[in-house]
Amino acid sequence: MAHPDYHFIFQLACERKGGEKALKALLPKTASKKHLRELGSDRYLAEYTRKIFQSGFVWRVVDKKWPQFEELFWEFDIERLLMMPDDMLERKAQDPAIIRNFGKVKTIRDNALMIDATERREKRAYGEFIAEWPEDDVIGLWLHLKKQGSRLGGNTGPYALRTLGLDTFLLTQDVEGFLRSHKIVDSGINSQRALKAAQAYFNGLREQSGKPLAELSRLVSFCHGQNRMR
Repeated sequence: MAHPDYHFIFQLACERKGGEKALKALLPKTASKKHLRELGSDRYLAEYTRKIFQSGFVWRVVDKKWPQFEELFWEFDIERLLMMPDDMLERKAQDPAIIRNFGKVKTIRDNALMIDATERREKRAYGEFIAEWPEDDVIGLWLHLKKQGSRLGGNTGPYALRTLGLDTFLLTQDVEGFLRSHKIVDSGINSQRALKAAQAYFNGLREQSGKPLAELSRLVSFCHGQNRMR
């Protein structure tokens, strides 16, 4: 059975969202590779941290406290964080100005180590490493963050990358529902089999349309569930 092509998902999304003009206003923007290359490693670490704290928590609470996170952790300066001793990390984790969750606070230094190790291994800036990752294997970058980073598995790493501007699809509940209903995915959504099937499908849509993965992902999400105009 042939999988739904770009024309199908675009037309269905238009129908469900009130027409082409209304639909296009809802599509996400992605950053240029130049922007991603020039973005400091501190900003990557900051967004990883923000998404880790937002995971399973009220996002607006994290956003409200975010200026205090930036101040307390030296605007996520990698070198300073790597020099932070354990007792200082523990004290910072108890500061009432932030969300006091020691397990999540520990990821700040852990992921600073991951970024530093990546830059040393790759002999280039972390932003260059991210920007130059192969576009047709974004799941490989997800898996890299899951394996090498701390608490960046599941949707946490991909959501952080999308927020930073990297062109990536997301396996939201609606996207997963669409992929399952059309027999594109038939195993656990985070299994290698499912990830490769999803990547292959989105790569195919991109070849057909010339559109970025982020836009295609949003279109697919609009084609499933209660995601429609009333």
